[in-house]
Amino acid sequence: MILSFTINGAPQQVDASRAAETLLDYLHDDMNLTGTKLCCGIGVCKACTVSVTKGPSVTPMISCSTPLSVLDGTEIRTIEDIAQGGTLSPIQQEFLSNFSFQCGYCAPGFVMAATVFLDQVARSPIREDQLDQAIADAIGEHICRCTGYVRYYEAVRKVARDVMAQTAEAVK
Repeated sequence: MILSFTINGAPQQVDASRAAETLLDYLHDDMNLTGTKLCCGIGVCKACTVSVTKGPSVTPMISCSTPLSVLDGTEIRTIEDIAQGGTLSPIQQEFLSNFSFQCGYCAPGFVMAATVFLDQVARSPIREDQLDQAIADAIGEHICRCTGYVRYYEAVRKVARDVMAQTAEAVK
């Protein structure tokens, strides 16, 4: 049996004998994509978050303990795929503008979770009074050892408001 999935748009086929291997190991060892970070190794810190799409559903997923077996038929995006054509995404730019991170080790996980959150907001807008709780739900379990939480939240809030305004404009 063969497991099939895409990573940053590139089709991958992996023999099922590797089904127990973690996505993070595959990203680092087979794809040489090292932007996704290993920190705790048990899925608590969320530094290793990637975006996984299966059908219409896009979700953030930890890669340090996710076996390849659950990824068959999915599309995976890593931090390396977020900036396009040398231009940072709005959330990456806002994290920089807000000085959200210091050491940067947790930043890829925050960027990926925030990217998924912003995609969900664009698809299914939320009310302004729900925004802070939605941000907490999206990135609240991520660990930043340099304590950049307030700045991460401010950056996500700013971009989410922009997305919400664009979505409202498009509906008019």
